[in-house]
Amino acid sequence: MAVPVQNPSAQSVLITGGGRGIGRATAEFFQDAGARVGVIDRDVAGVRSGIDAVRADVTDDDEVAAAVAELAAALGGIDVLVNNVGVSFVGGIEQGTTQDWARLWDVNVVSHVRVTRAALPHLRRSSAPAIVNISSCTATSGLPDRVLYTATKGAVESMTRAMAVDLLAEGIRVNAVNPGTVATEFMEEIIDAADDPTALRAQFDGRQATGRMVAPAEVAAAVAYLASPHARSTVGSVLVVDGGLADLKLPVA
Repeated sequence: MAVPVQNPSAQSVLITGGGRGIGRATAEFFQDAGARVGVIDRDVAGVRSGIDAVRADVTDDDEVAAAVAELAAALGGIDVLVNNVGVSFVGGIEQGTTQDWARLWDVNVVSHVRVTRAALPHLRRSSAPAIVNISSCTATSGLPDRVLYTATKGAVESMTRAMAVDLLAEGIRVNAVNPGTVATEFMEEIIDAADDPTALRAQFDGRQATGRMVAPAEVAAAVAYLASPHARSTVGSVLVVDGGLADLKLPVA
């Protein structure tokens, strides 16, 4: 089935969790390319001028529906949905309450369902609609003390393939990006709070075979590719941007 080509600079892009980190980098990447961009976040103070922003809690059905409707109107529709919002949790299988599990599942997985459902009527009116879900290297690589987070990101990756099968008949492509350890503000806060920030930074950098954390803009570029006409034949795929974390076990020379 042929998917119509659309000029990337004419895209209307909706991004969840666009107030900081990967989401903010992605919003700015699309804006720099000339796209119309809107973000949903609980804190929009860091959103760049010219990007439409709506404060909303992605765990609330009514707030999500209202935010998506407001941004669709402001952007003149929705061509690309980036389900980026997510929270982390440190601990093994014995750590975390059942409430912690429910909270992360709600934010990291069910929010994607809420936002996608609200955005689908607008995506169906687009000439080249695309959805990009943000998964994580933890979905395929065992990292210590991340079992809860890993479970949610594994679900996002699996859900991406199922969504792709269901929506392709309508011309809506669904893919995911699987980042490694990304040098976001969140990671910087963790490093700064450590007893030995230098050692912890080296540990995070060392996870990647490249010897450094992934830059947020690198993830943003991958998202933009999957949403672009250049990826018309890429459907139900997971684009790995992890510095070799999953496949290269030794540092590169």
